[in-house]
Amino acid sequence: MADPTVRVELFDPGRSLTVGTREMKVAARRGTADHPILVLEDVPDRAAAEALRGEAISVPRAEVGEIPEGEFLVDDLVGCEVLDGTRRVGRVQDVLLLPAADTLEVERPGEDPLLVPLIGDAVRSIDTSTRTIDVDMTFLGAA
Repeated sequence: MADPTVRVELFDPGRSLTVGTREMKVAARRGTADHPILVLEDVPDRAAAEALRGEAISVPRAEVGEIPEGEFLVDDLVGCEVLDGTRRVGRVQDVLLLPAADTLEVERPGEDPLLVPLIGDAVRSIDTSTRTIDVDMTFLGAA
C-alpha cells in the first residue's frame, strides 16, 4: 500500500472546502504540511474556531484531480464490500487515520468491527470500480 500523499495545496488561500456541513473559504494557511493550520473566512475569533474542532474537512472531488496508482480517497473506500477471496467479510464503515497505518473499520453483521491496516500483508487488492477489497483473514488472525 502506498503512503498517503500530502496534498496541502488543497488548503491554499481562496480554496473552498466544507467544514462539517458548512461551506467555507480558506483565508490563510499556516503551520506545516503535516500539521496545517487554517484560517477560515467568517470565523472571527478563537472561540468560533474552537467550535469547529473535530469537524470533518472535505474538498470538492473535482479539486483533488487524478489519484496516483495505489492511492485512494477515504470516500472511495467507505462502503466497499470486504472479501477474503470469495467469502464475504463485511463492509467498510470508516477509514481510521492512525499513526502506524491507515486502517479500515469493517462492519460485520453480528460481530465486533474488524480493523484492517492498509498494508500489503493484510490487503490483497482494492478495486474501486467494483467497490471490493480483498483481505487476508489468516494474516489478520480472524480466519
